[in-house]
Amino acid sequence: MVSRVLVIDNDVTLTELLKATLEPKAFEVHTAHEVGDVQGAVSKVNPDVIVLDLYLPEKDGVRVCRDIRKFSKIPILILSVLNNPDAIAQALDEGADDYLIKPVPSGVLIAHINNLIRRSRAEQVAINSRKNH
Repeated sequence: MVSRVLVIDNDVTLTELLKATLEPKAFEVHTAHEVGDVQGAVSKVNPDVIVLDLYLPEKDGVRVCRDIRKFSKIPILILSVLNNPDAIAQALDEGADDYLIKPVPSGVLIAHINNLIRRSRAEQVAINSRKNH
């Protein structure tokens, strides 16, 4: 089954590299280089996971993460160069599900994405099962 990934990062080179890394591994990668209408982008793509950078031109990634949490429970993986315990804690407190520091080996990134998707799908199955009983 193909999993949809929405990458929100203003670095076009990085998003192209992520596409080249993930697409051969059965991921459908969509990119957003601006965060003007995050809700619209998420609704349009309906991703299984969001990969989000913290350094964005219009709004920092923590605020974007907080905004996404207002309307969605889609897993969010922060992928950032920022290796600061306070920033990591803040991102996780604001709703990120995972945090990786760039550069990250492609196998580790794929494992983290797969883990988030697997957990999210298991939660959805559990919710649907409770609704049907």
